[in-house]
Amino acid sequence: MELKQNIRAVIHPGEQHGYVAECLKVSVVTQGETLDEVVHNLREAVALHLEDEDPTQFGLVDKPSLMVTFELQLKYA
Repeated sequence: MELKQNIRAVIHPGEQHGYVAECLKVSVVTQGETLDEVVHNLREAVALHLEDEDPTQFGLVDKPSLMVTFELQLKYA
């Protein structure tokens, strides 16, 4: 099995306010009031999730990077 270099995540607006970040292949979900906060929380949550784990069990290289996609809703005039 080929090991992945990246953990893919999507950030989208929360239902009430703020933003939610979800990893697609790793069981990590977090939130934040601002984009900066949600990205910070995502990095921290992924690091904690992988702490003391063998990344190859998740199909990942030793030190994977995060690849984040932002899902933003357009506002029309």
